[in-house]
Amino acid sequence: MNYYPFSAIVGQPQLKTALLLCAVDTSLGGVLIRGDKGSAKSTAARALTAVLPAIDRISACAFNCAPASPCGICAVCNHPDAPAAQAAAVPFVTLPLGATEDRVLGTLDLERALQGGQLQRAFQPGLLAAAHRGILYIDEVNLLADHLVDVLLDVAAMGVNSVQREGLSLSHPARFTLIGTMNLEEGDLRPQLLDRFGLMVEVVAPREKAQRAEVVRRRIAFEADPSAFAALWDGPQAALRRQLHTAQQLLPQVALSDALLELISHLCCEFEVASLRADIVMHKAARALAALDGRMAATPDDVRNAAALVLPHRRRRKPFEQPGLDHDKLDRLMQDASPPAEPEPSGAQDESGRDTPGEGGEPAGSDNSENSGGEENAQQQVFAAAAAAVAPQISIDNLRAADAGMAGRRSNAADAERGRVLRALPNVDANPGSLALGATLRSAALRHVAQHGAQSAEPLTVVKADLQRQVKLGQRASLILFVVDASASMAAQRRMEAVKGAVLSLLTDAYQRRDEVAVIGFGGAEATLLLAPTRSVDRAEQDLRELPTGGRTPLPHALQLALTTLSQAGAHCAPLLILLSDGKANVALSEGGDAWRESLALAEQLAATGVAALVLDTESGYLRLGRAAQLAQAMGAECLGLEQLGADNLALTVRGRI
Repeated sequence: MNYYPFSAIVGQPQLKTALLLCAVDTSLGGVLIRGDKGSAKSTAARALTAVLPAIDRISACAFNCAPASPCGICAVCNHPDAPAAQAAAVPFVTLPLGATEDRVLGTLDLERALQGGQLQRAFQPGLLAAAHRGILYIDEVNLLADHLVDVLLDVAAMGVNSVQREGLSLSHPARFTLIGTMNLEEGDLRPQLLDRFGLMVEVVAPREKAQRAEVVRRRIAFEADPSAFAALWDGPQAALRRQLHTAQQLLPQVALSDALLELISHLCCEFEVASLRADIVMHKAARALAALDGRMAATPDDVRNAAALVLPHRRRRKPFEQPGLDHDKLDRLMQDASPPAEPEPSGAQDESGRDTPGEGGEPAGSDNSENSGGEENAQQQVFAAAAAAVAPQISIDNLRAADAGMAGRRSNAADAERGRVLRALPNVDANPGSLALGATLRSAALRHVAQHGAQSAEPLTVVKADLQRQVKLGQRASLILFVVDASASMAAQRRMEAVKGAVLSLLTDAYQRRDEVAVIGFGGAEATLLLAPTRSVDRAEQDLRELPTGGRTPLPHALQLALTTLSQAGAHCAPLLILLSDGKANVALSEGGDAWRESLALAEQLAATGVAALVLDTESGYLRLGRAAQLAQAMGAECLGLEQLGADNLALTVRGRI
């Protein structure tokens, strides 16, 4: 397969440096590449393999064993007549988001087992074995299923894949460079997996028209004739390959002084990094930077550049606070520390031409200015959110009416389609969806012995009665749909601040449990889906903070849009509707219609769908119509007033009653 040449990538100096560092020192732990769609994340990751120095391996080996230390269960490398090792390309293995645990870990080789092989030897290696001594690449890694994340965490910690399933009990080395790409619009990573990535790079598409034009020019030429385009870059590719080979050989000899080590720990403490892995990886990255430049000693500049790659995703942060690094603070700390400069060895290369990681590494800023719309928004205002504090939990009886026992993405559901295997049970269907191979073979073997005796020469057969199915423990997310009244009836400043505070507190809970969220705002003439269902609660938080208030109250439009959004969400998640309104509808769906009657009718339609719901009544004052409570009754939902939860400091934790 012809990958785009690494040397032909336009710009992105920090991204290229991070990938090269992982090639120089494979123990760094890999790199996480975050950024916009179409910013060459996947292209750069795949292109790296073409410039990596070759490794020695035996062609028939399924475990990518190092010839000098073969895996104990590898029949090929341990065979007395094993062929000689040959130079081969570094493995590049893609882990699909929909992969099963069997495909990742390895599983029973059914064909060999049926031929009478011992279960210990009837093992079919998985993707982790194929990625040993190479690269394991995960596109959109933040969407990876939790049970696969757990597998990666175990293997990344030990460098060994242990398989205990279906009668198998074995292990094999699985040391690889983990490269993941992700788009923040789809949500963040679990903190445990985030910390496993040694380096992190934030990439954005070029903003200069000349650079963008060059990107397009090269890409079109590559797609027209990949071989001819790659040939144009043979020289730079070969030079880069030689540079990496030299750096790999030089790395063990590169020194980093105690003064620089103390500087590394000082930076980690100042940025409140809890993980000690940051200190270790920064030490390794600084030495790898020196080796990449052909130097025998790391310098303060190497430490500073390593910090820009190692610290952003490990800095202690609050929910909704984006990973990143204050580069001005980093520069001040470097200047204040002022460790003694390391003497340059003779013949040191000039650093002036090297790309400096850290430049442009900050996520693109967002415009948080208040409402700047046109004349139609002239009467609208943007109110801040009230600070949140601890408050009572709210238990909603029908939150999991359709899925008893489910409580967010980290909750367990027995007999799921995906997840960890709990046990095997006799199968009642002719074609089980998930066959327990080991249990099925054991059942067939026991029946065979009972019928023909242990010494019988009759071949082993599998019949319907032998079939066993897997019972899996899976997980499923909730979808929390916020429907927020932003009309003039909500325009009292303290009331709108309290409403935003309530929603942001609910979002904090969604962040902690990795639920999906969606936001509908209604005010003026219509309702708007501000945020389609996503796991990026950061975007929901930003949209709500900037939600302007004013205009009329199109409540029927909002409820109708909520019905449409929930119907399109599918069955992959358990939905929860949270309506924040005083219920004073005055914009009907049809001309001349009754907005309040339409609202009640739509509320009854929502109740008929079985969707769990919660209504937060935002009405205030001595004279109240109580329409929010009527809406809640029509929906079959609970209704709570803001004063019940503290008008200024709201923190709502929505939990299912398990």
